[in-house]
Amino acid sequence: MAVEQNETSPSPVTIAIIGAGHRGRTYAGYALDYPHLAKVVAVAEPGKHRRTAMASKHSIPEAMQFSQWKDMIAHGTSHGKVADCVVIAVMDQLHAEAVADFAAQGYHILCEKPMATSIGECVAMVRNVLDVEKPKVFGIGHVLRYSPYNRAIKEVIDSGALGEIINIQHIEPVGNEHFSHSYVRGAWRKESEASFALMAKCCHDIDILSFYLSGLKPTKVHSFGSIGHFKKSRKPVQAGTAKNCLDCTYEPDCIWSAKRIYLDRLSQPGMQWASLFVDADVLDIENVTEALRTTSYGNCVYESDNDVVDHQIVNIEYEGGVTASMTMSAFTESICDRGTRIQGTKGELIGDMVAFDVFDFQTRKKTHHATVMEGGYHGGGDTGLARAFVASVAQQDQSLLGVTPDDVLTSHLLVFAAERSRLEGRVVDFAEFRASCEDGTTK
Repeated sequence: MAVEQNETSPSPVTIAIIGAGHRGRTYAGYALDYPHLAKVVAVAEPGKHRRTAMASKHSIPEAMQFSQWKDMIAHGTSHGKVADCVVIAVMDQLHAEAVADFAAQGYHILCEKPMATSIGECVAMVRNVLDVEKPKVFGIGHVLRYSPYNRAIKEVIDSGALGEIINIQHIEPVGNEHFSHSYVRGAWRKESEASFALMAKCCHDIDILSFYLSGLKPTKVHSFGSIGHFKKSRKPVQAGTAKNCLDCTYEPDCIWSAKRIYLDRLSQPGMQWASLFVDADVLDIENVTEALRTTSYGNCVYESDNDVVDHQIVNIEYEGGVTASMTMSAFTESICDRGTRIQGTKGELIGDMVAFDVFDFQTRKKTHHATVMEGGYHGGGDTGLARAFVASVAQQDQSLLGVTPDDVLTSHLLVFAAERSRLEGRVVDFAEFRASCEDGTTK
């Protein structure tokens, strides 16, 4: 599913970034790498530091810097659109409203995953992006589809080298520190403030199964999962009544110590988790310590108000009896380095998101495939999605994204069906579930 860059475009595609956090900055980075193809010309972000940092990096004039996206919409009402397209990277529960606003003004839209946090909003979103006089390009942050690794796997599947696909096993190892940061202490820790963990973290993992099996309809969904560790009943007795890591005598021996994860890492190379919540150019002991005192990031992981699962497995049956499973776990060394096993009638594929081997049952030989990695996250998937979206907008062609709004909806409804199965302890018939979602009887 290679997407050619729009080398012949007379001018770069102009982009407005809605939400200048980590994901917004990631997609905006494409314009810095390929300035002849894309240019960020406007930003809407309530955080002053994030807003001005993006404005400085992309030379955005003051008149195109907005504290709220509603201000950008108001500007568009009186002056016209500020850009060809928007990248919506605000919190999950705001996606539906933002997409509706910008679709109404005729923007092409790339929305960070997930689409929305309710079934009704997801169904409405597809109608919003399609219900315009002139069709608009609509993309979602299912970045795994666009990584060189997954594109190479799809080429092998489509070549017939594996024969008919019988079973797929996919694992998402979230990473112990990543999970505690984002889903125990961070912005995605409570379903009411974001969405359930499977949707927030793994909707693109469910989507990649459908990508591999393009053309096959899902028929049944079953899922199990729970909070296995991050709850008060698992708190070490040595931690006593401490609710903040900075007040805990057990902290030096605790795997989940906020002091070690956030403060001690400041003097070490590599990931500095504090950069994801301290809104400052320079991280130092003083401002990070203050943030650990005043925000949820200093909380004891056993005393947090988190309510999303820390491990979950999803089983899906597709047409013809093809089966697939997706496992998400917080308790891993790897940080989102997905694992892949695909079994077919002619061979087996085993991969690690960087490279994969294909074993041929007939010749008994193994072929190694080392993919060329791109920069950015998700094995180059972020760059790949940005490239595909910009090309789609430049050529006014949704097909260059390799996905339709209905495909996006199907993947999301699979996630909702899996969560319904987990909560109700039953196998969900997907055709019946989808029909009830689209007619409004299932909310």
